[in-house]
This record gives sequence, structure tokens and C-alpha cells, in this order.
Amino acid sequence: MSATPGAAPLLIACALGIEGFALRTGGDRGGAYGPVTVLRTGMGPAAAERAVGKALAGPALREAAVLATGFCAGLAPGMRPGDLIVAEETRDPHGGTPCVGTGLLAGELGRVLPGRTVHTGPLAGSDHVVRGRERQDLYATGAIAVDMESAATLRGALRAGERPVAAVRVVVDAPEHELVRIGTVRGGISAFRVLRAALPVFYEWHRSLLLPRR
Repeated sequence: MSATPGAAPLLIACALGIEGFALRTGGDRGGAYGPVTVLRTGMGPAAAERAVGKALAGPALREAAVLATGFCAGLAPGMRPGDLIVAEETRDPHGGTPCVGTGLLAGELGRVLPGRTVHTGPLAGSDHVVRGRERQDLYATGAIAVDMESAATLRGALRAGERPVAAVRVVVDAPEHELVRIGTVRGGISAFRVLRAALPVFYEWHRSLLLPRR
């Protein structure tokens, strides 16, 4: 099946090498619905915003839809590694960014990954790894998870021009399952497999953006 003529591309942004590897080994690259680019931004909000802005400045991706993904820390009690987070909005000290297609993403993830819990709600942004009391304080604001790049990625994407944006994360760190250090992510085989299996859902989200509006 060939790409839809003139279809806007999809940019999938992640921070870590292991996240990029999961996305690049997750099967077909979604060519039926337009070109797909996986961008590794590097860690932290500044790196994410800079990398996404640079990528979207080029003619090939100028009109791309943007989806931020990778691993995150869950904030709600009872969350477990391998749970999925679909952001209704991303938040950080610079403000909030509403996400597009949250319901579709959550529904498709539940279908493609039966047995995995899918949570929807606000996704907080931080410039450091969040632990202990700070995790509780973020949860008290209504956020259900936190990572360092999603909010900056989506903010940078919209700064480069209006476009659909979304964020989907896989929990590797939760209140009852705290990581000792970020390098421990490399041992998160379950989270790696979940992220890789979620890739077709990202393509379906992209496809839904191309359907005629009624």
C-alpha cells in the first residue's frame, strides 16, 4: 500500500537510545499513511524543544504531526511498570498544551495491548528525575505521570506551526516501584516491549488525522 499523496508526515519524538531502538524495531514504519520519522532528541526539556524545532524547520517535516513518546514516571498509587499513559494535555512551568485524539489512542492501545492498563490525564513536565515528596506534590495537581521531554516537545512543535500533537508514555517508575537511577531503564524489558507494541497505534492516530471531517 503506497503513501497517501500529499499526506502530512508523522514525527515521533523520544529521548533515549533504548526508546528509539524500540520504535525502530516495532514493525512497518506506517508508510501507508505518509512518511514517518523517529527523532531521538536527547534528554531534558531544552534538548527536546531544540531538536524538535530544528527538525520541523526543514521542508520535509514542516507540516508534520508530532507525537512524543518513551518512558515516564507514574504518579498515581497502584501504577505499575508497563502501564500506559495517554496525555490529555502536557503541563510544565511554561503552561499547558492540549493533546489531539486522546480517546482514539487510549481505545486502540487497550485493544492492541490487552491486559495493560491505560491511564488518561495530564502529563507533567520536569527538568529532573522526580522522587518522593515531589512526586506526591505533582500528583496533587492532578497530573498522573511525569517525564522530562513531552511538554517541551509539544510546545516546540506548536511554536514551529499549528499541527496535531499528542503524547503517549510507558511507565517504568511508579510510587511502589521507584527506579534507583535512570540507567535502570535498560533493564525494563517489559516497558520496552510495550513501547514497541504500541507503534501501530501511533500510525492509526496519524491515519485518523488524514480522514475527512464530517
